[in-house]
Amino acid sequence: MTAINTSTTVGDLVVEQPSRSRVFEKHGIDYCCGGGISLEQACRKDDIDLGTVVRELESATSETGDDKVDLTAITLEQLISLIISTHHEYLRRELPRLAGLTQKVANAHGDSPTGPQLAELVGVFRGLADELLAHMMKEERMLFPAIIRLETDGSTGMPFGSIANPIRVMEAEHDAAGNALERIRELTDTYSLPEWGCNTYRAMLDGLRELELDLHQHIHKENNILFPKAITLEASHHAPAE
Repeated sequence: MTAINTSTTVGDLVVEQPSRSRVFEKHGIDYCCGGGISLEQACRKDDIDLGTVVRELESATSETGDDKVDLTAITLEQLISLIISTHHEYLRRELPRLAGLTQKVANAHGDSPTGPQLAELVGVFRGLADELLAHMMKEERMLFPAIIRLETDGSTGMPFGSIANPIRVMEAEHDAAGNALERIRELTDTYSLPEWGCNTYRAMLDGLRELELDLHQHIHKENNILFPKAITLEASHHAPAE
């Protein structure tokens, strides 16, 4: 936990740790154009409790750290619950925020040297967000319940044949998401802030970088742990008795 100096400007606090922008956005504190005043002044100006903001800033961290759980030792249902609570909820919270940031930056800097890339970024990100939301819905409504039933009573209870069939579809969609992330990385020059970039630009890049890290962990847990274990479990139920 990092101690917060309340005399530091709001803008510098975001420069030091861009994820703090979420706290400022939550409380409506301008960390971009109005970021030249101290945290104490900003809270007093908007009649916001300074102690509350300080506590939230001190606990503000990236939400993409590795889980301190042996994922191979828990049940499939527990792993699914972890994926939903950690990664699906993260995406549902972050995708709308990042959509707004990418559009805001593109609008503000359309005439800049990165204007064409920012315009394309908006479209690539929207496509990725739409695909991810649809992808999560299919997992939560069909695939995940089928895996849980498979673990509980040995049958998916679904009409799609082997559990490997929908898993192949999900893995193909993971590949598509990876391609979109790669294009986002290219369009942002590996999340590099231009010399003239504002704090909103900085917050957008930080958010996109965290999104990439989170999706890498998310897809790893599904492709390399959940899905193979589900396929192996189904095979064990269908194996001939000795």
